[in-house]
Amino acid sequence: MADRTIYDDGEDPYRPIRIGDPASVTDAPKWGVLLLRFMRIVALFWVIQGLLHWRIVMATNQSIFDVMPRNAAFAIIFFAVLDLVAGVGLWLATPWGGVLWLLIASAQIFVTLSIPGFFVGGYLLIGVNAFLIMIYFALTFEAGRDDDAQRLYEKRRQRKAENEAEPKNGRRPPWAPKK
Repeated sequence: MADRTIYDDGEDPYRPIRIGDPASVTDAPKWGVLLLRFMRIVALFWVIQGLLHWRIVMATNQSIFDVMPRNAAFAIIFFAVLDLVAGVGLWLATPWGGVLWLLIASAQIFVTLSIPGFFVGGYLLIGVNAFLIMIYFALTFEAGRDDDAQRLYEKRRQRKAENEAEPKNGRRPPWAPKK
């Protein structure tokens, strides 16, 4: 007879797709750590990208609005400020950092399509941004599943410990296993 205190099918939201022993969730890869490392690597690239935009702003003798078309100058200022903010948010692994980064990456894709030649790399930049976004969503999904599985494991372990504990009156219920 299966011990229902260890594994309760009714509480497992991933029961239809889970393969293997559910007690092995502690051996699962730590997706949260992988997500954090990914966010920090992307943060470094975004800070460098923001600094490169600031270099364009600071390197000209005149205002960039006098040297460049207005839409390109606004785009440079936009990316110079928000790339740095998104990089800091990603480095700190805050939810707003991930959201801001997704918005900035989407804006880069839009600007690359709207103003050809604005970014070095052109369509390669679109592919890299799309690839990074897909990795981010995959890692976020797996980190969420890992957290859910860990909480479920902890709940099962607590329930098992409660069932194995001796009652305060020293008498064991008849259905409890003997030690």
